[in-house]
Amino acid sequence: MQIGALTAPDGQPVKRKPLYAQLYFQVLFAIFMGGLIGHFFPSTIGPDGQAIAGLGEQLKPLGDGFIKLVKMIIAPVIFLTIVTGIAGISNLGSVGRVVGKAFAYFLTFSTLALIVGLIIANLVQPGRGLNIDPASLDAAAVADYAAKAHESTIVGFLLSIIPDTVVSAFSEGNILQVLFISVLFGIALVMVGDAGKPVLRLLESLSTAFFKLVAILMKAAPIGAFGAFAFTIGKYGIGSIANLAALVATFYVTAAVFVFGILGLVAWANGFSIFKLVRYLKEELLLVLGTSSSEAALPSLLQKMERAGASKSVVGLVVPTGYSFNLDGTNIYMTMAALFIAQALNIELTLTQQITLLLVAMLSSKGAAGITGAGFITLAATLSVVPDVPVAGMALILGIDRFMSECRALTNFIGNAVATLVVARWEGELDRDALATALSKQPTALAAPADPAAGPGDKSVLADD
Repeated sequence: MQIGALTAPDGQPVKRKPLYAQLYFQVLFAIFMGGLIGHFFPSTIGPDGQAIAGLGEQLKPLGDGFIKLVKMIIAPVIFLTIVTGIAGISNLGSVGRVVGKAFAYFLTFSTLALIVGLIIANLVQPGRGLNIDPASLDAAAVADYAAKAHESTIVGFLLSIIPDTVVSAFSEGNILQVLFISVLFGIALVMVGDAGKPVLRLLESLSTAFFKLVAILMKAAPIGAFGAFAFTIGKYGIGSIANLAALVATFYVTAAVFVFGILGLVAWANGFSIFKLVRYLKEELLLVLGTSSSEAALPSLLQKMERAGASKSVVGLVVPTGYSFNLDGTNIYMTMAALFIAQALNIELTLTQQITLLLVAMLSSKGAAGITGAGFITLAATLSVVPDVPVAGMALILGIDRFMSECRALTNFIGNAVATLVVARWEGELDRDALATALSKQPTALAAPADPAAGPGDKSVLADD
């Protein structure tokens, strides 16, 4: 057998897929082709001044359709993962311990992300020199976001976690509500003892079927990425970021510094490489890049974290919670965008005002958790509380928000992957051998998953080819 060759559970060598058959290559090629279509067939303005959708913009339903397909299964996948994970825990006290450690991690690094954005925005000052007149701002352009931000309060957010009915949490696809019900049901299943074992076996069988469904849906990922990226380039165009290139570039560089610097140190301290983790998640990251949505890769992230050695219970609790509370990319964006607007309008913020901005952002980022378009809405909520910077200033970055949302989603996604492995290690629920195998492509990379709910159909999607 060749050194480094992949082997199946029976010890037989597995033939490596050709490059064109690998999902990450297909998604990358789809993004490239979508960009070409969007660039050469863009939206235009007709003689009557009305916008005419180009071919790129018309492909938007492909991206929307794929994201809807994935969102369709997110609620049951989260429910099955959490319930079967908790049901396998003999000590219910460990559930609270995992959640406590997860939130300690989220609070620490979310705050650190806000501080990093604040520091770099002050050093680089991407908005300095634009000299925008506040009176020229189009407040109507961001009125909807401001209205949604006004509705997003901490108390309202906490109450919204409790669904109207058990069924409504699944029908509406609210991640936090599904998480709430899943934890309660998992605890109840443990407390009933032997009487709950038939239910657990049924849920494990359903889990196998649903993860097979995930494998089927992921085959459509290149089509979704193609349509979504063609729409982005076709509607907004690469040229739309030219005037605000300094902000976009600063944000991307800052996110890279946070991921490979700060999270890289965290990963190193916990015994794994951030670079190997990024390589391990390359298919999911390309999917997030193409669709500008980290939710599109949520089901695959749950599976890959388990395959990387994190226990099912930790994965089920940390990943869905992190999708609402561990938004590193969004936090970097918030402080950086707020300071950019102030700099562009020649508004000098004192250190006290900037610290106030940071504290408000810490609270508003939790209040808008789980809301579609949370990044822009959270920024509106923050600015509405800090009167020194007008909410109407958000109109300056409205046109480039789509390009920045891709970086936000990528950073959030990587941050949640790191958080899951770190919390699993803290809890003593991380299989180091499985982690090393997954990240280094060792010969056992396609070994059968330890969890019986992860079926054999998963391998074609999740193998790190």
